[in-house]
Amino acid sequence: MIPESVALTELERDALTEIVNIGVSRAATNLRKMIGDQVFLSVPSIDVVSQRRAARLITEREVGELVAVRQDFSGAFDGRALLIFPEANSLDLVRAVTGNALSSEEVVEIEQEALAETGNIILNSCLATMANMLKGPLAMSLPQVVRGSGAGLFEVEEHGAAEGLVLFLYIDFAVRSRDIRGYIAMIMDLPSLATLKGLLEEFIVHIIGDEA
Repeated sequence: MIPESVALTELERDALTEIVNIGVSRAATNLRKMIGDQVFLSVPSIDVVSQRRAARLITEREVGELVAVRQDFSGAFDGRALLIFPEANSLDLVRAVTGNALSSEEVVEIEQEALAETGNIILNSCLATMANMLKGPLAMSLPQVVRGSGAGLFEVEEHGAAEGLVLFLYIDFAVRSRDIRGYIAMIMDLPSLATLKGLLEEFIVHIIGDEA
């Protein structure tokens, strides 16, 4: 059960979806320059769920191992951002980034570096856009590539309580005619989500005021 104090209203969810889509479109532009080909990114849905529910959502959709790029952020609100792909998609993404110029062995060798760079571009674009538009500055750590199950990535213990909440975003990701699905998740505690909700409320009031 998501506490009412941090549950997003429909208007807040729409505003945040629009903000994040601006962020991922900037990421797509940066990736396009890096890859030299069209990249399409969009975030059709956002929701606040528990860490356990986030792990279950991914496990229901993805049967294999997962690869994630992880970055911590702090500032107006704190948390951990994850860009998550099914492992098969991650190698596809590396092939797209390298223009299919490498052998299978070479792709595996540079996978870590290519994923970290791609994740850094996407997560930084999303969080920087959120920070700028919501007027809440954020600093980010260097990217780390991690692997595991949904429960492992979201730090859900089998018999323990996972206390954090997750801002869970599904990404449509297409590059070089490859359909690469993925997810962005931001694990945050209640105070940080409450701060984010407050900043969204101020953003909406400001937009409505400008349009009035």
